[in-house]
Amino acid sequence: QVQVVESGGGLVQPGGSLRLSCAASGSIFSIAAMGWHRQAPGKQRELVAVVADGGGTHYADSVKGRFTISRDNAKNTVYLQMNNLKPEDTAVYYCYAVQGGTYWGKGTLVTVSS
Repeated sequence: QVQVVESGGGLVQPGGSLRLSCAASGSIFSIAAMGWHRQAPGKQRELVAVVADGGGTHYADSVKGRFTISRDNAKNTVYLQMNNLKPEDTAVYYCYAVQGGTYWGKGTLVTVSS
């Protein structure tokens, strides 16, 4: 089993920044990818960003140029640097790790509001 735990959410004003962290632990031998999805109130969960073990990344169009995903393979940790945050970025952010199956964290709330 793989456990995934997010941290770093909170309240930020529009235009501000936050950095989310996500650590995977447990029976880890080769995590293929780690990433973030988010779910805003009343909306479906959507992909935000993902990084493969080789370093390749993919972003949702809505966050390109504002969010940066990075990964520390030695620590089995992934980060999401979020800049120029907008009210529409308000959501619960879920981290996941892919190793055979997909393992999800419980989520961390990001609220962008003045």
